[in-house]
Amino acid sequence: MSATPAARLRGLGHRLGRPQPADLMSGTVTALFSIPEGMAYAAIGGFNPVAGLYAGVVPPILGSLTTPTVLMITTLTSAIALTGQSVLADAGLDPHDAGNVAALTVLVGLLMLLMGALRLGVLLSFVSNAVMVGFSTGIALQIITGVFKDATGYRPLGHNKLTRLTDWLLHAPDWQLSATLVAAATIAVWALAHAVRRLRPVALLVAMVVVSAAVAALGTDVELVRDIAEIPAALPGFSAPAWDALPHLAPGALSVALVALAQAAGISPSVPNPDGSRSSVNGDFVSQGVANLGGGLFQALPAGGSLSRTGVAASAGARSRWAGVVSGVFLALVVLVAGSLAERIPMPVIGGLILVVGCELIWGKRADILLVVRTSRLSTLAMAATFVATTQLPLQQAIILGAVFSLLLYCVQAARRAHFTALTRDAHGRWYTAPVPERLPPGEVTVLDYEGTSFFAELPALRTDLPDVTGARNAVLVLVVRTAPDIPSSAILKALRRYTDDLHREGGRLVLAGVQPPFAAVLRRTGLADHLGPDAITPAGGPLLAPLDRAHTEARVWIAERGTDNPQV
Repeated sequence: MSATPAARLRGLGHRLGRPQPADLMSGTVTALFSIPEGMAYAAIGGFNPVAGLYAGVVPPILGSLTTPTVLMITTLTSAIALTGQSVLADAGLDPHDAGNVAALTVLVGLLMLLMGALRLGVLLSFVSNAVMVGFSTGIALQIITGVFKDATGYRPLGHNKLTRLTDWLLHAPDWQLSATLVAAATIAVWALAHAVRRLRPVALLVAMVVVSAAVAALGTDVELVRDIAEIPAALPGFSAPAWDALPHLAPGALSVALVALAQAAGISPSVPNPDGSRSSVNGDFVSQGVANLGGGLFQALPAGGSLSRTGVAASAGARSRWAGVVSGVFLALVVLVAGSLAERIPMPVIGGLILVVGCELIWGKRADILLVVRTSRLSTLAMAATFVATTQLPLQQAIILGAVFSLLLYCVQAARRAHFTALTRDAHGRWYTAPVPERLPPGEVTVLDYEGTSFFAELPALRTDLPDVTGARNAVLVLVVRTAPDIPSSAILKALRRYTDDLHREGGRLVLAGVQPPFAAVLRRTGLADHLGPDAITPAGGPLLAPLDRAHTEARVWIAERGTDNPQV
């Protein structure tokens, strides 16, 4: 019986508890940090910077109230902003139109809710780390190249991010001096603040305030936020989605949702719940869906679990989900009371801050990049290919390619995993591993332990590793399939049938030991059980090696009954 609304509210109250002083301080720091980061991320995606601010109001509140990952802050991230911009551009829609933004955000929220309800969190485990490293590094480069105009006053030309980077460096003499100096000063002040341990969580905020005040005092002629957007001193109002845009946004919205969910999946392992409760990937899917549904109706850009914002909250002492709630409420008050001050922030300051964020992201990936390179050539190739795709193609296409690369890596690893290990038993009944024989010796029992996923990609390796049956008269091959999956591929079953036929023609026999009940049901349905012959399937059960012992004993009896003089001991 489902809980009543009142009971659910009481449960939510129990989960929330009372806000602690550390949560109030952490929420305040996170809200202040959200001002430069939210505006910066919106700007690099070509959105109104105000939408970036509003993404730090409703989504963190709703997300923190519902997420199983207690400290996760749900808001706009750089990857989400860039992916959202790419989706709108591909659909030919204006990213500054509030209805288009609301439609995209609400659709992303619906897809997240659906994926959570279908418990599709397991799919993220198939996304290769190599692919994610390449994608994240490509996103970081996109962040950097996206603010060259704001930071230096020169807009580089080129059909992709790498050519724009090259063009920007080659045209350094064309950079505007005032904008470049302001951006450089912003980076310098950030570096000084970052060097002080207590100021490290708010170093971006310190740089923004100090340099913005200096520009205002000196009267430096640079572009300001108010030159591109007006920030109303008001709370975010209702924004109706442009319903006619939904069909054009559906495929791209899935890409945005996947990017957001993949980023958020790394938060729970990095930031455990202080109360000791367990996180849930599917629960996080649902909470981010709720956050986007609510945020989309109140002028927010698509949101997801932000590792940077969550890290700030945790570093500032967050102890409960109240930290996220406080951050959203406090940011709303800041916008309401001092929204006009944000209009005076110089765009080169935001450009400098984004350069810092992008470079930090790349620098933070250096260990992951080296790990992938040292792991295997195939992983390195997948990482490099994903990076190139992220810098050359629209992000929604790069995401699809990344998923394909992950699938290919999984298939190759599954195929490599499949192998046989020979087992021999001594006079005391103890089993030892041994090399797999090239041929089945006649009149003897040979035991092979199979390990793999029963995927069709394993076939070439299995055909090569199985012993030759030529001359295997009265030989018995006991194949231990204890770790075989419940539903093997039909290709593997077909290969087993063919090998059984070959062995039968030579007067030998194949026995399967340690067969789990679901696998046994498949063998019966496909007729392979009858094809193997009577008593050729030893079911799993009892002690770990009991099925193997039974199969081995029965194989020796079978050989003895056929009059062989040299059964294996």
